[in-house]
Amino acid sequence: MKPTNHWDIVPINLFILRANFLPMLVIHEIRDLKALIAAQKADGKSIGFVPTMGALHRGHLSLVQEAGRQSDFVVVSIFVNPTQFNDPKDLEKYPRTLQADLELLEHSPCCVVFAPTVETMYPEPDTRRFNFGQLEQVMEGQFRPGHFNGVAQVVSKFLEIVAPDKAFFGQKDFQQLVIVKAMVKQLTLPVEIIACPIIREASGLAMSSRNERLSPEQRENAAVIYKTLREASNNAKNFSVEELKTQVVEKLNANPYLQTEYFEIVNDTDLGSVEQWTEPVNKVACVAVFCGEVRLIDNIVIA
Repeated sequence: MKPTNHWDIVPINLFILRANFLPMLVIHEIRDLKALIAAQKADGKSIGFVPTMGALHRGHLSLVQEAGRQSDFVVVSIFVNPTQFNDPKDLEKYPRTLQADLELLEHSPCCVVFAPTVETMYPEPDTRRFNFGQLEQVMEGQFRPGHFNGVAQVVSKFLEIVAPDKAFFGQKDFQQLVIVKAMVKQLTLPVEIIACPIIREASGLAMSSRNERLSPEQRENAAVIYKTLREASNNAKNFSVEELKTQVVEKLNANPYLQTEYFEIVNDTDLGSVEQWTEPVNKVACVAVFCGEVRLIDNIVIA
């Protein structure tokens, strides 16, 4: 009888096999991770990095898959960063599901999970202050003071520790993506930032770790956010910019489950407000909406 070959029974087209077919490692200490990455680089391997705060979903896994396509050795960090939370209650409620996250990553190109403690990442307080100008003053920056400074602190630390060739970020956090690119330029870090598409649930709701906190009724109604954005994008040229912004806010707030915090249409470089459709810039509509106590963000390109 012909011996069974695992290639015959594993649908390898469903995922990219991790480098060297080795078991996925979990590392907690910076020195251990640096030593491992140095060895990989000595072997000529390119390093891909996906920073996360855990509570992983298909959106995160799509970043890991893309990292596997573009890199030889993929590192995923799982760390709930306290310095980017301006609301202590939000930090307390943020889901922490490390074991479930590791099980998801087992079937991905992830080679190493870096899961440090707060004490490991911040043996001393990080007092650095970044200046991103207008990029950090609008939208998220207006309503979450200090948030992007915390993001820059932790991402810059990770990029120094991992020293990746490429780092992968989702476009759902559009303003964060723009700021991370600005930070890399400011610090002249030798890494390429790769933007990856938003992954959505069947309803259109952008996948987010915060979705876990939604009740079934809230989750159903939260799908109105993307539906409204899509309609706005399709009908944009029939109205002025201000008219469209008013319509979107009114439609979202008409849903008893939703309360809009902001809706802005900005260019994709310095996040300046778009005032006329004729402006020769790439236009992105960005929104933050509360669904109960859960704050959700989303965006869409307006062609």
